[in-house]
Amino acid sequence: MSDSIYTMGVDVGGSYVKGVIMKYDNDSGEHKLIDKQTEKIRKRNPKDVVVELVDTLLERQNLSYDNDIAYLASTGEGEMVDKKTGHFYSMTTHARGGIFFAPAAKTVVDMGGLYVRAIRVDNRGKVLDYKMTGQCASGSGQFIENISRYLGLAIEEVGPLSLQADNPEVPSGICAVLAETDVINLVSKGLSTPNIVKGINLSIAQRVVKLLGALKAESPIALMGGMGMNEGMIQAVEELAAENKKKNFEFISHPDAIYSGAIGAAIWGGFRYYKLKEQEAAVVV
Repeated sequence: MSDSIYTMGVDVGGSYVKGVIMKYDNDSGEHKLIDKQTEKIRKRNPKDVVVELVDTLLERQNLSYDNDIAYLASTGEGEMVDKKTGHFYSMTTHARGGIFFAPAAKTVVDMGGLYVRAIRVDNRGKVLDYKMTGQCASGSGQFIENISRYLGLAIEEVGPLSLQADNPEVPSGICAVLAETDVINLVSKGLSTPNIVKGINLSIAQRVVKLLGALKAESPIALMGGMGMNEGMIQAVEELAAENKKKNFEFISHPDAIYSGAIGAAIWGGFRYYKLKEQEAAVVV
């Protein structure tokens, strides 16, 4: 009979909580994504959002936390997850989640709400080296959220609109305040929404490509995190990387890229579960 377990991963970010249920078969070493859920925090207590998300996933799969979940791993703001079995640093979880979605990747880019990290990884998702931006909001997913709100757009509209641009203008990337002022001025000038949005994506993409150069990144490169689902952002990164004649990068994206941290946490949780079982068995012997 197959030795398999269920694990959960919960990634608490600045704006969203992401959760997954994974099934791990210890005989084959195969991880399978069973279910997933994203909740926007808004003005709610993040701890309450986590509880609701975990309960929703368990109820949907008819699973019991006490009887069926071998390990619940948190990442991100882990102090918001009361029921966690253990916590994993977000860089390690996004690295492992990136390898789950793109097994051939040699670099994972975590494009999150607060910053962007370029991470060189091995085939197991172990972090070998990394470079990251500072916490200036103009280089993050939070900046895109703020600007989309100002433009009256749902975050899901940003990517498709960016693809419609024909003459984008890139705002200042110096800081969020100046960049937002630039966007307000572009609206006043009558620049079309697609061109404004594409300019924002290009502004952040410049930082991504710069990080890849500083890291001496190797291809293929997996684009993960919330911005990894923004098709306009992916296009912007690919365009700017193509202008760099020194590298011919291959980029891999995935429609569930926002779950890379939660998936990585669930996978590392399963690994830790079996390591602890091995240690217990050794003590008994």
